Amino acid sequence: MQMTSRPANAIVQPLPGSAEVLWRAVRDEAESLLRVSPELGGLVVPTIFHASSIADATARRISVRLAGAALPDRLLHDCFNEAFADDPAIAGAVSADLKAVLDRDPATTRAIEPLLYFKGFHAIQTHRLAHWLWRSGRRDFALYLQSRSSEVFQTDIHPAVPMGEGVFLDHATGLVVGATAVIEDHVSILQGVTLGGTGKQTGDRHPKIRRGVLIGAGAKILGNIEIGRCARIAAGSVVLRPVPANTTVAGVPARTVGPAGCPDPASAMDQTLDRDAYDAFDYVI
Repeated sequence: MQMTSRPANAIVQPLPGSAEVLWRAVRDEAESLLRVSPELGGLVVPTIFHASSIADATARRISVRLAGAALPDRLLHDCFNEAFADDPAIAGAVSADLKAVLDRDPATTRAIEPLLYFKGFHAIQTHRLAHWLWRSGRRDFALYLQSRSSEVFQTDIHPAVPMGEGVFLDHATGLVVGATAVIEDHVSILQGVTLGGTGKQTGDRHPKIRRGVLIGAGAKILGNIEIGRCARIAAGSVVLRPVPANTTVAGVPARTVGPAGCPDPASAMDQTLDRDAYDAFDYVI
């Protein structure tokens, strides 16, 4: 697979094929990797060739990354397997998230790359396990995983947060998501984003991110507000009010500057504003 440039406003279609097809591709890529870099055998062989699926390989890799004296990797791997058996949708979401990286990140040329290396992909899957533990009543274990993920992957997502599939965290560093937030399917979020509250209030107090939304780097979305389906949040914006579907907001505080620019912002990953959008607001530094 070769990296290609993407025209502005392009609609990027998901890669074809089932999770099994993607898994075969990962194994083929692993064989090629070892021919070029045999010194990585200690990483690749137990992660890929001892695994039974993409979900299992991902669990093996994350378990090693999160392991410490307080929690060995074998125990973490067993917990992932317990979650997959109890809720098979979690394993399906792992494959959907891996496809999302391939669909949306032009720097990614092989499926094995996010599986082995990308902390955004690993942070999402750690959160999926933590959320399963939270729903199962094992809340201290869930909070431990949140803390450990914050330490290792530089993301802080409360385990109570429901998260859809096909979610892409690009770079991921500095992401903070509060306890009553919601992230639906097919959302793309860049680094430094906060989905937070506005103070010390209790109850439902965090943003609801609907399907297809693109959130630019450094954006802060605060309060119990809805970011409508397929909206775009420009980088560095501070969003304090609900955002209608299929619109772009920008600025501090953010305001509407035009339509979303395409039917599927999360896939297109177009973070530019056209001249009309720039003219629609006075940017405050």
